Amino acid sequence: MPVPDKSLMRGLLHAFYWCDEGLQKSMAAGGWPALSRTQSMIMVNLSDGVTRPSDLARAIGVSRQAIQRTLMEMERDGLIHLVPDPADGRAKIVEPSRDGRGIYASALRAIVVMEAELKRRFGKKAINDLRKLLYADWGPVVVATRSARSSRPMGPAPQRSRWRKSNV
Repeated sequence: MPVPDKSLMRGLLHAFYWCDEGLQKSMAAGGWPALSRTQSMIMVNLSDGVTRPSDLARAIGVSRQAIQRTLMEMERDGLIHLVPDPADGRAKIVEPSRDGRGIYASALRAIVVMEAELKRRFGKKAINDLRKLLYADWGPVVVATRSARSSRPMGPAPQRSRWRKSNV
């Protein structure tokens, strides 16, 4: 069954794509290398204080192996450093490198420009209202149950939400 054309989820996803494309193009215009969407999401999560690879994988919704590969690429490209976790000698934490901090600063400038343009297009009140809604406490995740007519078995038990508020 397709998602209705005007569903909130679809709108949020398209808004995310608009923001990500604007951010990627702004970074390229500033001379920074292109980041994959996963790399970009890692940088956002780092700005939220998520620094352990396993927590990054959970937040982004990818496997630990995928995160490890991506982190190795990012370290090779000079965007991050993997350093020993002072709380657990067996584990590593992720820190942005000098270039990684430069990308973050450039990204923040691009975000300010994009938000200013949205305020111009939709009005300051609309954008402020949107920000309030997005950062409000939405409560526990809602889990839809299968209908009585559905013959498909239920999947695994629901897990804790990976949703995190972003500082970016």
